[in-house]
Amino acid sequence: MSNVIVLTGAGISAESGIKTFRDSNGLWENHRVEDVASPEGFIRNPNLVWDFYKQRYTQSISVEPNGAHLALVKLEKHLGDKFHIITQNVDCLHTRAGSRRIYEMHGRLDSCFCTRCRTHFKIEDIDLAVQLPHCELCGALLRPDIVWFGEIPYYLYEIEELLKNSDYFLIIGTSGVVYPAAGFVMTAKLFGAHTIGINLEKPDNMGFFDEFHLGKCGELLPPIVDEMIKHL
Repeated sequence: MSNVIVLTGAGISAESGIKTFRDSNGLWENHRVEDVASPEGFIRNPNLVWDFYKQRYTQSISVEPNGAHLALVKLEKHLGDKFHIITQNVDCLHTRAGSRRIYEMHGRLDSCFCTRCRTHFKIEDIDLAVQLPHCELCGALLRPDIVWFGEIPYYLYEIEELLKNSDYFLIIGTSGVVYPAAGFVMTAKLFGAHTIGINLEKPDNMGFFDEFHLGKCGELLPPIVDEMIKHL
């Protein structure tokens, strides 16, 4: 049975109603990226950063996974441990849809951790009414479990091993701009994977796709998955 690796980006969640963080003008929800998505921004104004991510968390739990998320669950059930998702998204919609083999390389909105002792907490278990939540174990400030600009994404070693051993690499809802994720298709193709892209717009790394499908992920992915299941 073939190894299938999937990379998902903001486009797959946009169809559920999640706003893509970065607008065309480079702002995140009307904030400068460096103010709400960098360690320096958190040091300067933790109140602003926590308010920003509380809003993002509230939005994420108000929407539901769409047909594309559910199609990936179907493919995972068929392939078992031959299937893995790498996601740039932090909204946890893959988990809520039922996916289990997921590498959330940029963290997740439903988690936070202590800036001193590094203990992790679920957002649902802390008091969001408090402007700045603190660790119940050591008293230090908590921060959102999000990989910010200037920080190293999670699971890079594991992801590299997956890409080297992939037979099919699906890139869904991503613009191919943000690295290191934008370079994953090059690695997978170098090691012999058949690369398939789905997005509303042609991505910047279009030259590395063996096939590309232009349109909505929720409409295009389910029939592609059904066809793959017939042959894998």
